[in-house]
Amino acid sequence: MTAPLPFSPAAERNKQPILDVLRRVLPTQGLALEIAAGTGQHAAWFAAGLPGWTWQPTDFDTDALPAIAARAAEPARSGLVCAPLRLDVMAPEWPFEAAAFDAIYCANMLHISPWATCAALMNGAARHLTADGVLITYGPYLEEGVPTSPGNLAFDASLRSQNADWGIRRREDVEQVAQRAGLRLRERHAMPANNLLLVWGREP
Repeated sequence: MTAPLPFSPAAERNKQPILDVLRRVLPTQGLALEIAAGTGQHAAWFAAGLPGWTWQPTDFDTDALPAIAARAAEPARSGLVCAPLRLDVMAPEWPFEAAAFDAIYCANMLHISPWATCAALMNGAARHLTADGVLITYGPYLEEGVPTSPGNLAFDASLRSQNADWGIRRREDVEQVAQRAGLRLRERHAMPANNLLLVWGREP
């Protein structure tokens, strides 16, 4: 009997709200790079919901790639989701041509990786986005002047107790790092469960 694929309940809950926003902020077709694709649930769902788009999922963890590949091979996604690749955002060079992607999507990575990955993500996006391309990040953030939910406060404390390099990031700090890479925050979308979807693009 075939073992069930890894499954993320959180990805299952948030995939449709995220897709609803992607349909508003993305053009009808393009090539998207997904960073930290995890179980591959988002890539599979977005490819089915955005039929004009081709998705290139990646993950740092090679153990995650078989599940992503299995979901990419499902008939409804065949040809819309490329075979997954391993990508370390901290690598000085990513294995793609410059200015290759119309969108780069990264969900729930910044708070469970060292702070240095934020600069690596922004610099990599600046290298590999097309002129009008966008970087889309999703996850929990802290914000000046916006009360932090008790759930996010507890989540932040839990993350930092597991790893001192982890923790929910301040949106303003992320924005400063993005600006140094030549990207600016274009759109902020409040999402369920106290998350944000942020859209970043090149400076005009």
